[in-house]
Parts: sequence; C-alpha cells; structure tokens
Amino acid sequence: MKKLKNENELAKKAVEIGEKYAKNRGYKGFLPTNSAKEKVEILYRLLVQDKLIQALAKDQENQANMKHKLAIWISKQLPKEHPLRN
Repeated sequence: MKKLKNENELAKKAVEIGEKYAKNRGYKGFLPTNSAKEKVEILYRLLVQDKLIQALAKDQENQANMKHKLAIWISKQLPKEHPLRN
C-alpha cells in the first residue's frame, strides 16, 4: 500500500474521532490502559463490522495496514480544506 502524506497524523486523528464514534454507538470497551495499538485494532474491526471500511485480506491484517486503513477512512471524512488532507 502506498503511504499517505501525513499518514501518522491522520491515523492519530482517526483514533481520536473513532473513539468518539465508538462511544456514540454504544461501545464501552475503551479503557485508559488501552495502548494505541489496541485502539487501532478495535477501531479497525468496529469500522469493518459497521461496513464503513473494507476489510483487509486475512493475511494482510497487521498493525501497519490497519493504521493505513484508518488513515484513509479519516482523510475521506475531513473537510477538503483541512490541513491534514492536503
């Protein structure tokens, strides 16, 4: 997969927005002790379940690819003029 410009920042933003999305839909599984890696996987699986992103092939499911999928998802949600999108 081709790395996006600002991919790390986009992934952080995706986790931030994704947590709010998950809580609004009733998910209560986030704990203060969850690592960033755990949050990425939880959000990836939640967004796949809700059909907001397409699932990776089973052999492609790893942390880097999940972060990439979240970065793509959030980049499409941000307004065109948002600095992370350009």
